Amino acid sequence: MKDRYSRQTMFSAIGDKGQRNIQKKKVLIIGAGALGTANAELLTRAGVGHLTIVDRDYVEWSNLQRQQLYLERDAHDQIPKAIAIKKHLTAINHDVSIVACIKDVNASNLEVMAEGHDLMIDATDNFETRWIINDVSQKLSIPWIYGACVGSFGMSFTVIPGKTPCMNCLWKAIPFQSMTCETGGIIAPVVQMVTAHQSAEAMKILVEDWAALRKTFVTFDLWNNQFQSIDMTKAKREDCLSCGKERTYPFLDYTSGMKTMVLCGRDTVQVRPPKPVDLNINHLLSQLKKAGYKAQANPYLVHIHYEKERMVLFKDGRALIHGTNDMAYAKRVYQKILG
Repeated sequence: MKDRYSRQTMFSAIGDKGQRNIQKKKVLIIGAGALGTANAELLTRAGVGHLTIVDRDYVEWSNLQRQQLYLERDAHDQIPKAIAIKKHLTAINHDVSIVACIKDVNASNLEVMAEGHDLMIDATDNFETRWIINDVSQKLSIPWIYGACVGSFGMSFTVIPGKTPCMNCLWKAIPFQSMTCETGGIIAPVVQMVTAHQSAEAMKILVEDWAALRKTFVTFDLWNNQFQSIDMTKAKREDCLSCGKERTYPFLDYTSGMKTMVLCGRDTVQVRPPKPVDLNINHLLSQLKKAGYKAQANPYLVHIHYEKERMVLFKDGRALIHGTNDMAYAKRVYQKILG
């Protein structure tokens, strides 16, 4: 155990002092897909003190091609990603404190989850969540590291509140990709490249080597051998509503009520109740079977077959309706099944 981090501490930019810093720090990873699993594994192996990992989804077969740590058994049993990743990371390094949250990150809960963390890592698949991460970062003065990938294309940028432009500043300056893994596919090496940029920046922050942080927005296309590093030091805007002089944190404005949204490129609608509930999975499964539905469950969710669609219902009352992009229809299905 004494030699566990020896090769890391031999690196002069980290050393024993840097390793002690790493082991005291808390990191929040939003998303446990491709980027989330890869970043979480690297930070766990590096000995970070605490990891909070939050994800709203469960493991599917199509994840296994690029989302490291997950096993065929996880996909077969439809285990929530946050639960599966905690199990596998604990087996890698039991000294790391890991909290797994099966939640949909939104403007009503991220600020509470982020409180007390030293860093947030973006491993999401949609810009709505990233704008929320960005505003929470500015409000709580917590650095965050943006990352995205699709096809063979990837990008990354590090946001340090009070020092760098925020994502809202960059919106008009950067040609963000609109494709998703479901519409444009993805190759696993691009995940590793984005993760390398994110996790290297994360380690610089954790050891507090602020001078070493990259000040550029990096984009690359591994298949077409293209790499670009854009200087963003002049992109910070004084009139930015997220990080400017008269900031209002516009993306933290939360309105209660049932929420529906089409998930990024997945032919799936998420339905979120006005307030989280705590469903009794076994009781719900029994009631559904009595009503004639074909359903199966694990301790975290119920999988229901409804006509041509599949519905996955989580303990907090949130549901994923697969096989449709019609939000009104998905809402009707949700209300019918839950009565």
